[in-house]
Amino acid sequence: MKRPQTPRGKTGRPLSFDRDAALEKAMLAFWETGYQTTSISDLTAAMGITAPSIYTAFGDKKHLFLEAMRRYAGDPTALEKAFALAPSAKAAVAKMIEDAATLFTGDATPKGCLLASAAATGSKDAADVREAAAQERRAIHAIIVRRIERDIEAGVLPPETMPIVLADLALAVTQGMSVLARDGADRDALRAVARASMTGWPS
Repeated sequence: MKRPQTPRGKTGRPLSFDRDAALEKAMLAFWETGYQTTSISDLTAAMGITAPSIYTAFGDKKHLFLEAMRRYAGDPTALEKAFALAPSAKAAVAKMIEDAATLFTGDATPKGCLLASAAATGSKDAADVREAAAQERRAIHAIIVRRIERDIEAGVLPPETMPIVLADLALAVTQGMSVLARDGADRDALRAVARASMTGWPS
C-alpha cells in the first residue's frame, strides 16, 4: 500500500503546519477585508504561521489569494451537475441565488462574497487577480446559459427567451446581494431580493 505523502514546500522539506487549514484561514481573511487591503502581517496573524512559511507553501500573496479564491468558488463541475439535475433552469438559478443569500449572511463567515471583493481590487499589479475572479464568474455564467438553452430546446422556456440576459440578471443579483450583505442586510432581506429577481423570468 502506498504511504500517504507529507505536504512539502518549494525546498522539498515537509511543512510544519496543516496547509489545508492554513489555506482555509487565509480564505476567510481575504473574504473579510479583500485582496488589496489584506497584508502579509494580517495573513500571518490569521493563519498562525510565519511569512517565510507562507512564501514557501503558497508563493507570494497573489498566488495565495488565487488558491484561496479557487477554494471559495469550489469545483465548477459540481455546479454544472447541480444545474443538469435541477428540474428547470429557473429552479436551478433560484436555488443558486437563495444559497448565495445564505452564504453571504453566515454566522461563522464574513459577510458578502469573496469574488466581489476581488472585483473591487484597483491596483494595476492586481489585474490578474481581477481577471481570475472574472473567469470564475464567466464559468458560472456559461453554466447558466447552457441550462437555459437546454430548456428552450425542450420547450420549457419560450423560444424568444434570452439566455445571456437571464444569466446576466442572475449574476447581477448575486453580486448586488453581496453589497447589501456588507451593508448589513440580513438573510431574510436577501432572500426576498432573490425571490423578487425570479419574477423577471418568462413562464
